[in-house]
Amino acid sequence: MPPFLSGRSARSAAQRAADLVAVLVLAEPTVPAVSEVLLRHGEREPLGLTERDLVPLRAAAVDLRRVFAAEDVDEAAALLNELLARHAHPPRLTTHGGAHDWHLHVDSRDDASWDEWLRTSSALALAVLLAERQQAPGGICAARGCGRPFVTAGSGSPRRYCSSRCATRERVAAHRRRA
Repeated sequence: MPPFLSGRSARSAAQRAADLVAVLVLAEPTVPAVSEVLLRHGEREPLGLTERDLVPLRAAAVDLRRVFAAEDVDEAAALLNELLARHAHPPRLTTHGGAHDWHLHVDSRDDASWDEWLRTSSALALAVLLAERQQAPGGICAARGCGRPFVTAGSGSPRRYCSSRCATRERVAAHRRRA
């Protein structure tokens, strides 16, 4: 897992959280689908992910989705503080026995459960983004039928859609309704 000391690595971990929330909450999750997201975001084989991990992972993703759905920065901060208070442990540095560079963890141990790792690493990353930008770290796509979480890019007008595809689809649908 990458370190959380820079905005870029926090953004990467936040994007991983958004992608995992989408696969775990918006559809019936499968080990191959979750594994694909984990591998795409730099986790290494063997993952050791099993069917039994999916239910608690999904519960963790539901908790994180609430952060993405927060109405404003204050609500997002309150939700992140709640997650960190309930699930995070004192920060510690680890290399996973020399397998990685030194990086920060707030889960209980290097072999923590997948759901503990997802909640704590994602809450930490989203909290870093919120503190750096002083705005909610993400949102939920406003396109009808989508609902995917997304990470905010930073400055500029507030983002409403997870992708340009969803934004275009909504603009075309609005145009057709008016026509």
